[in-house]
Amino acid sequence: MQSHEGGVTIETVFRAIHSLKGAARAIDLRSVESICQAMETVLAATKKGLIRLSAFAIETLIRGVDKIEDMLAASPGQDVSGTSELIEELGRITVAVSSADSSLNSSEGHIATQPPLASSTPQQETKPAAVPDSPAPSAPHPATHTPGEGTIRLPAARLDALLLQVEELLSAKLASTQRSEELVSLRAQLAEIKKNSRIISGEQPSLQILADSMKTRSHRDTRVLASLKRVLECLAQDQSLIETLDGKIAALTKTSQEDHRQLNRMVDNLLEDAKKVLMLPFSSLLEPLPRMIRDVCREQGKEADLKVTGGEVEIDKRILEQLKDPLIHLVRNSIDHGLERPAERERLGKLRRGNIHLSIAQVESSKVEIIITDDGRGIDLQKVKLAAVKAGALNQEEASRLAQEDLTRFIFRSGISTSPIITDLSGRGLGLAIVMERVEELGGSVSVSTMVGGGSTFRMVLPLSMATFRGTFVESGGQLFVIPTANVERVLRLKIGDIATVENRESVVLDGRAVSLARLDQALGLPTAALPQDPKASLPVVVAVSGDRRIAFTIDRVLFEREVLVKNLGRQLTRLRNIAAATVLGTGRVVPILNIRDLLASAISLSGGRSSTMAAKAAGDGEAAGATKSILIVEDSITSRMLLKNILESAGYRVTTAVDGQDGLTTLKTAPFDLVVSDVQMPRMDGYELTSKIRQDKVLSELPVILVTSLGSREDRERGIEAGASAYIIKTSFDQGNLLETVKRLI
Repeated sequence: MQSHEGGVTIETVFRAIHSLKGAARAIDLRSVESICQAMETVLAATKKGLIRLSAFAIETLIRGVDKIEDMLAASPGQDVSGTSELIEELGRITVAVSSADSSLNSSEGHIATQPPLASSTPQQETKPAAVPDSPAPSAPHPATHTPGEGTIRLPAARLDALLLQVEELLSAKLASTQRSEELVSLRAQLAEIKKNSRIISGEQPSLQILADSMKTRSHRDTRVLASLKRVLECLAQDQSLIETLDGKIAALTKTSQEDHRQLNRMVDNLLEDAKKVLMLPFSSLLEPLPRMIRDVCREQGKEADLKVTGGEVEIDKRILEQLKDPLIHLVRNSIDHGLERPAERERLGKLRRGNIHLSIAQVESSKVEIIITDDGRGIDLQKVKLAAVKAGALNQEEASRLAQEDLTRFIFRSGISTSPIITDLSGRGLGLAIVMERVEELGGSVSVSTMVGGGSTFRMVLPLSMATFRGTFVESGGQLFVIPTANVERVLRLKIGDIATVENRESVVLDGRAVSLARLDQALGLPTAALPQDPKASLPVVVAVSGDRRIAFTIDRVLFEREVLVKNLGRQLTRLRNIAAATVLGTGRVVPILNIRDLLASAISLSGGRSSTMAAKAAGDGEAAGATKSILIVEDSITSRMLLKNILESAGYRVTTAVDGQDGLTTLKTAPFDLVVSDVQMPRMDGYELTSKIRQDKVLSELPVILVTSLGSREDRERGIEAGASAYIIKTSFDQGNLLETVKRLI
């Protein structure tokens, strides 16, 4: 029998298919109606317990949903192929019900479905990825109310606007803090005046004796005496006034501090409640994962289960929206680069199905930790090292000295990939770089640990809410700036004599490692003042970190650390270099919030902080800038051939064409080329054979080859890898920018 939870799910799907069938009939979409009818028959038999849904049956039902989506997306009158075959497969799933003997499986009360014998694809190749194992809610979500409580529906945009207005109250909170601090400062100044007044008051008796002795003297002394009396009277009045002012300011300060504490409490509570309205469980982000995992596994011939723990943890909706793409990429990366194929896993003593574990946990009151772990092959750090050297991020000497654990940071560098071939899934070295950039934009951090044969673990730490954060206020070049405290490793004072020069750039040794030193005002393009010449003189320094990079910045002074309300710069200043946003102080002063990622890049460019390999590569690129790269296009279709030729020539490349593989191989012998773009299916010699012959030729073996083809199956891609292709681009998802980017990377 079906479990209660499984029965509810089947009933829900059954009703949805039934409603869709009726809607299709109403608008005369007969093909959609036929598929819905076949799917409804399978689900009806399952509800009655006559059949058990196997992996193949579930996969076929999902293909039915995909086919309906294709039909609805197609233009009127356009025929979508494969409809009749799909309906036949759905029919074969339930045909056993009518033909089976009633005594068959009597103890079970059902017949397990199997794939049709005519299918050429083994069952293990078509198993879908498991649905995320997120815990079923045992109680209503805090933000969900039962009908008896009186629920209302509001647009999310209205709630966003409400939260923004509540966040504006933080400005009033900061202003209250400023006024309270000003009153404390005013009372301190008054205390100094009061102290001086007491000193003068102590001299009053002596002045009075002097005044009495002057009563019998000359007319001039009489005038002096009158002035002295007036001074004594004013001193007495001032003493009384100071005492009165001191009492009033003391009472006002106490009242202000009480009001400040009350306002702080009210604003904090209101903001916390407002944030909860826009807090969503992490599980709301997981909806696209099961299908994505199933599709990628099917395409690559792999099997995977996804387990989720902590899906009930709530995070700011705005952060979840920004986190969707990085999460999908990391899970896709675990399948594509991490998990082995079933046969290889069995040979290694592992379970056929790979495991991906997604764990979410609140680690602090304001932070959440997201961990993605797989039990695949792990990251080959030796390949990472070779890729980093090839990309110019390391030279050979630096690579030989680098510890193995330090190599993991290079997988987040743009342009570094260990994939043997560029495809639509991987190989461009951009995905993890984008993940790090997005996470850091959200004020978080990402790291990775790996073990060869034991899998990899990616760890992201993010704020629960993005409205406020802790900021360190610094002054440099006469201007005030905010550095996110999460990006501040330490603050210290540095002696001028401790500054050393390493590889033509100023550095300082911290914890036994050389750290580049830069001036914050110079990196921001502000006027700079000369540094002290005395070796014993000291400077305040802030060590800023972003990912695996850290730089020490000299500044004028560090002021304080406090909560900061983020103010966006607006569309006009969306990409202002070095500035991420702004905040407003209680005094009304606007202070820029620094973009640490940009700032570190600016400091590196100013100090010439690149490795010798990068410098040599840049010089080589400059020398070759005027040389036009030569590309050979091998394509039997004149339409595709001219399309590719026009695209590449418009990008500035010199293009030669060949009509098939044999013609292309002959052309390669007549002139030097920098790259080959080839079709696969061609007469006389196809693209696979052409690629193999290029790799076997001693002169041409290093020549990059891009295969552009309509053959998109896993087996076709594997043949491309085996032949030695540098990139494999599918024509059905062809994109001009994708082609040009791939060409640029390879040459």
